[in-house]
Amino acid sequence: MKPATAAIIVTADRVLSGAKPDSAGALAKELLLAQGLKVASHDVVAEGYARVAEALREQVRAGVDVIVVIGGTGIGPTNYTPEVTEEFIAARLHGLETQVLIKGLEGSHKAGLSRGVIGMTDRGCGSLIINSASSRGAVADTLGVVLPLLGDIFRDAKGN
Repeated sequence: MKPATAAIIVTADRVLSGAKPDSAGALAKELLLAQGLKVASHDVVAEGYARVAEALREQVRAGVDVIVVIGGTGIGPTNYTPEVTEEFIAARLHGLETQVLIKGLEGSHKAGLSRGVIGMTDRGCGSLIINSASSRGAVADTLGVVLPLLGDIFRDAKGN
């Protein structure tokens, strides 16, 4: 079983204010569409715990198959994406997180500063939540590792 729908949540105050273009979110959308997914929503939200939690909750409740959260994975005072994501995760995919780290380190020594989390909201399937740092390179690396495995991830989650 391959997932059908995706959502993108970009958490970046500078993008929200218009001071910076949403180039990472645009790339994520392009990559998700190329994988054959329907992008049900693409939202930009304020940094910080509450708004990211609200946006994730909305997408999980909507039953979106793949939720990509871009930004908020560092160690800054408003970087809570991993902590929020962990609250929704029933099965964390540490191996994929490691693969993303290895891929990222091939291009930038700063990849090790990202604390991105990847996991399923329900062991019987649910939504796959993918955290990515906010650069286009990080999005390319993260989705480049995860997207080719979507069929396997959802097949395994369903117990097939």
